[in-house]
Amino acid sequence: MFLVAGLGNPGEEYVHTPHNLGFLVVDRLAERHQIRVTRKDFHALTGVGEIEGHAVMLAKPQTFMNLSGTSLGPLIEKHAIELSELIVVYDELDLPWGALKIKPKGSAAGHNGMKSVIANLGSTAITRVRLGIHPGHPLDSGKDFLLSPLRRAQKKELDDFIDYGADAVRSIIAEGVEKAMTKFNRRAQGSNTEEA
Repeated sequence: MFLVAGLGNPGEEYVHTPHNLGFLVVDRLAERHQIRVTRKDFHALTGVGEIEGHAVMLAKPQTFMNLSGTSLGPLIEKHAIELSELIVVYDELDLPWGALKIKPKGSAAGHNGMKSVIANLGSTAITRVRLGIHPGHPLDSGKDFLLSPLRRAQKKELDDFIDYGADAVRSIIAEGVEKAMTKFNRRAQGSNTEEA
């Protein structure tokens, strides 16, 4: 069974903040594939269903972002999920708004939620879908930006961006990471350089 974990913060005040894009992608997958993500399991809201003929659990850890791994570690153990079948979806301040990068492994690159996941699972070989959120101008405080409501311009593009993220996850499940990377890793509009 695949486990698709979207990272974010619980609570209404965080719903439309850049730091909750992982939750929004899981919500979109749930909506598309009629999976109810309402069951409480190891400090996460979970739901089980099928995507492209594969059994899938969707999960939204409710531990707050920086402790995401404390929920996912026990969840993976309980349901005997292989690390090769874990997909973690989260926002990435190092990538420009609208960019998407699938990576099969690597460091947390400063992302505290992913740091927690790696620390709790004891491996960096975790497939992740990183959703770029950097607004393209200098930030006084990254933390303040992450937890502030999305700007109007971003909200207009959000629906398509979340769709793209959900499509990328579906592709990983259906075709594997390598094919999905070829199809979905994209630069933000107006950017000429490949993202890190």
